[in-house]
Amino acid sequence: MTTTTVRTLDDAVVADLEAIMNEPGSVLTNISSRTNRARVPAPFPVHRWSEYVPAAVVLPRTAQQVSEIVKLANRARIPVVPRAGGTGLNDGAVPLRGGIIVDVKRMNEIKEVDLADRCVTVGPGISMMKLNEELSKYGVFHPDTPASYPCSLVGGRIACSGFSLLGTRFGHTRDLVMSFEIVLPTGEIIRVGDGGGKKIRKSSTGYHLKHLFMGHQGTLGIVTEATLEIVPKPEAEFAAFFAFDDYLKAHRTVHHIVTSGIATLAGTVLFDEKKIEYLRRDDEAFIPMPPWVNSIVATALYGTKPEVTAASKILMEKGRAEGGRYTGDHMAVGDWASRHDRYANPLHGRIPGGQVVPMSWHCEDASLNWTVLPKVREEWTAIAQRYIDEWGIFDNWGIYCYTSASYKPWGDYLAEIDIGIWEEKFNDDNWAAWVRFKSELAQVTLKYGGSLSNCHGTTRAGDAEHVPEEMGGGWDVMKKIKRMLDPNNIMNPGKQMLDEAYQD
Repeated sequence: MTTTTVRTLDDAVVADLEAIMNEPGSVLTNISSRTNRARVPAPFPVHRWSEYVPAAVVLPRTAQQVSEIVKLANRARIPVVPRAGGTGLNDGAVPLRGGIIVDVKRMNEIKEVDLADRCVTVGPGISMMKLNEELSKYGVFHPDTPASYPCSLVGGRIACSGFSLLGTRFGHTRDLVMSFEIVLPTGEIIRVGDGGGKKIRKSSTGYHLKHLFMGHQGTLGIVTEATLEIVPKPEAEFAAFFAFDDYLKAHRTVHHIVTSGIATLAGTVLFDEKKIEYLRRDDEAFIPMPPWVNSIVATALYGTKPEVTAASKILMEKGRAEGGRYTGDHMAVGDWASRHDRYANPLHGRIPGGQVVPMSWHCEDASLNWTVLPKVREEWTAIAQRYIDEWGIFDNWGIYCYTSASYKPWGDYLAEIDIGIWEEKFNDDNWAAWVRFKSELAQVTLKYGGSLSNCHGTTRAGDAEHVPEEMGGGWDVMKKIKRMLDPNNIMNPGKQMLDEAYQD
């Protein structure tokens, strides 16, 4: 059994939702409210927009309201799609089957700041930036800092198991969320974490359920509260960028840095030549580099002044070992400071011939080991060029590779190829070509032993078909869990091939 598509709601269902909410303006059925919540920043089939519009939008304030909405949806077999900031670069918040969008933006309060036990409890609708504005009054911050820092919300960070630009030093979302309250697909409210109490960080009692729901992409429930780690604001910060005339030199330099044992290393990023080319022509925040520059290694240290001062000397030595040239304080400090400004930057690109056109942004976000990055880069770039030449609506914005493993900078990398897409030109033929393009990129990832997604999820066409292959024997377990927790398949149906769980 799979959930049917629901594009409109009976008046009686709307009345029931309004009774649950008991607040004017909290149940929206007008076309603009529904249409605006049909998409995310990822490439979108604009020629088929009407196929993705939900039937209604609700704006709850409490976990109990969310619970009652989900119970109603179960009784009426109506799909439910959780939505936080809507900034995801996959299709996690897109209502593939219509139904009810549960928009958590009004659940944005800070409920408790606990400076003694070093945590903060918040609603899922607060953004990373707003949270840290409030925490700065206490000299602390929550170090989950994605590129989408100003606009991504806590609920979405949990649903995607997000990646932090400071993750090497402080950990990523999975490490920085201590526990959270979640409404299950049947309406039951539970709290999951690493221990019994919401502020406990380690336990060997029972299964570690937090990680089951971390990265669930809205298929297993709706987060209604979270308790998060807070840490002292760093006393010192040091950014250093190194320029190279050859990608492989830069690739080796990354390894020198991440295996050096520097404990204050917050993150390391490798830019390939296509990324440098894109930044030169289209990114006003980028400080131009000489023509010989082919690749860049960007690094940042966070910690106390004595730690950072000592570590910076090692960092400068390692960064120059393969012929890297320090780009200077202006570039390093300025570019690192603009790291959160680039999330909305790629609003245009160039089709073959150089014409500038409005474009949306696809971000492939595979996890890969350091050893395979050069081969993956080579094959991804070749695939991109083939589709650019054949279809004329794509642009290659280059590849970033970020150190990814929490507290283990020598671990795997978030490898990201950015593709610009002239979305206005989509039709059935070139949309199908885009899905094939995406699928080919995914196949390269699996070929080299990687994970399809580091932090954005695998909920869109081109990715989702490969989930069973990556999961292997765990795929059957995933389906059993989905069917047990969501017996009527109402929670974000159609995602990650999980409809297979109901075919029997």
